[in-house]
Amino acid sequence: MKKIILLIAIFTVSFSGFSQDDTDDNNGKSNIQTYTPSKLLSKGQWDIKWFNNLYTQTESTFSDGREPRQTFFTSTVDIFTGVSENSTFNVGLLLEFRSNVINDRNALDVFQFDGEAGTARSGFTSFAPAVKFNPIKGVGNFTIQSAFHIPLVDNETEDGVFLDQKGFIFQNRFFYDYTFPGDKWQIFTELNAEYNFGDKDESFANNSLNLTPGVFLSYFPSSKFTVLVLAQHSQRLDLGNDFEQDFTALGGGAKYQLSKVLNIETLYTNFVRGNNTGLGETFNIGLRALF
Repeated sequence: MKKIILLIAIFTVSFSGFSQDDTDDNNGKSNIQTYTPSKLLSKGQWDIKWFNNLYTQTESTFSDGREPRQTFFTSTVDIFTGVSENSTFNVGLLLEFRSNVINDRNALDVFQFDGEAGTARSGFTSFAPAVKFNPIKGVGNFTIQSAFHIPLVDNETEDGVFLDQKGFIFQNRFFYDYTFPGDKWQIFTELNAEYNFGDKDESFANNSLNLTPGVFLSYFPSSKFTVLVLAQHSQRLDLGNDFEQDFTALGGGAKYQLSKVLNIETLYTNFVRGNNTGLGETFNIGLRALF
């Protein structure tokens, strides 16, 4: 894992070498303005995103009062490239690594990767081939991303420590954005639909449909910097596994264009309500290279 972090650091420094005065060729806009998740790549373009999510909780809907801290760290790498002449079809690969600690261990212990029995687990948990396309000609800011997630975990829980779902996921994410006149405000919406399937005895999520709509409102003080607020709701529907779940999260964040190629983003969310779920908070940071 240390070698992977070192390689990503070298990757980041290399792309940061571009002048910060450079902007995207699209009417002088930066990549954070132009290349929202709704935007497809041109043929030969590459989009590599490394995103890290740390979720930690001491409360849940399963009990009253404080609980022993549980922390779940997820690191993903999404790689996409354009393959069509008219920028209507992209192909990609999604990779996921997780590190979880329980039993009131410190939240930052997820970065120790020690695998201590009964308190910690970590490892690569899934990969997914993916495609991204524009389904409606003439509506370029509406796209769909479809991915098929293949689990790499042998057991969902070992020694009382959960790592990740052991089941296949067919995921479809619907993206749409709109930039208001003046290029200072932008709204982005997403609906994430995940069908989880497999042996229901191997995962709490198998044979369920998870629907997660989200709304993100961004303000651009400059073309290279944006602040945003967000609201998300997740609803898991029982399709034969006898388990339903829902939660609502609110948060905010910022993005900054470091160079012509590289941008950085940070996000914070708080789970304000839910059923059959934890009531924690997330801390997120991501790097994205587009070239």
